[in-house]
Amino acid sequence: MIPTKLFSYALVSGVVLLGLSVYWPAQALLSTQTAEPAPEFTHSQQDEWINSAPLTLESLRGQVVLLDFWTFDCWNCYRSFPWLTALEKRLAKQGLRVIGVHTPEFKHERVRANIEAKVKEFGLQHPTMMDNDFSYWRAMNNRYWPAFYLIDKQSRLRAQYAGETHAGDQQAQRIEADIRSLLAE
Repeated sequence: MIPTKLFSYALVSGVVLLGLSVYWPAQALLSTQTAEPAPEFTHSQQDEWINSAPLTLESLRGQVVLLDFWTFDCWNCYRSFPWLTALEKRLAKQGLRVIGVHTPEFKHERVRANIEAKVKEFGLQHPTMMDNDFSYWRAMNNRYWPAFYLIDKQSRLRAQYAGETHAGDQQAQRIEADIRSLLAE
């Protein structure tokens, strides 16, 4: 499927910065018969996780997991955090678990203290795995920041989305509907 590309811009200190946001058209959830098992997390050391001890997909069985691939200098990523945080608060008691996967674009984004500072600045409470070597990025065949992946209660990969997401927009509505569907399974 070909993504829709939208150009966005920001004015920083009198300089116009152009960015490219990628939005995938809405897709139906993969069925339980066609869904593949999600790859296991590739980082298992305490110093590779923020806000949590290292997690495994087995430890998350029975919950619907929304993975968020991000990096802290990506403004499309951090502009999606208000929506993500609100979604997490709304659906956590029903069984949604958000897991951040911080995969750096630049060298300074690999430094744990810098990531911790940004997690605090953005008010992120969910577990965040540091994917400095891109091993989970590659395991998921990811290509975008931000990218979101839905994993069902049996640890199967059921859907993926890419692009900046805001409360009430079409992508946010689709993701929430898909999460509610998986929570009901």
